[in-house]
Amino acid sequence: MSNMERYKIAVLGDKDSVLGFKALGLDVFPAETVEEARKTLHALAKQDYAVVYLTEQYAAGMQAEVERYKDELTPAVILIPGKEGSLGIGMANVKSAVERAVGADIL
Repeated sequence: MSNMERYKIAVLGDKDSVLGFKALGLDVFPAETVEEARKTLHALAKQDYAVVYLTEQYAAGMQAEVERYKDELTPAVILIPGKEGSLGIGMANVKSAVERAVGADIL
């Protein structure tokens, strides 16, 4: 088994936003509070999770943790809209990463 085969994908956020991802075969981690989500994110980072999808609503309350993992190889923390819709944080992060990579805002 190669290294890539053992890595997993997690979805972390409020219950209503993440439960649908279970049908896609992803590991779902519903959290009641931002603090619970913070602890879960740290626990997932210590396991074999290559990607953690995190709802923007919780990410807004744990910016330091999202920043911490931004430059780490794993897990890649990808922000997704929650049940309330997008806060624009995920797209702002994509624009920032593209700007760093290409030296200009091309989006």
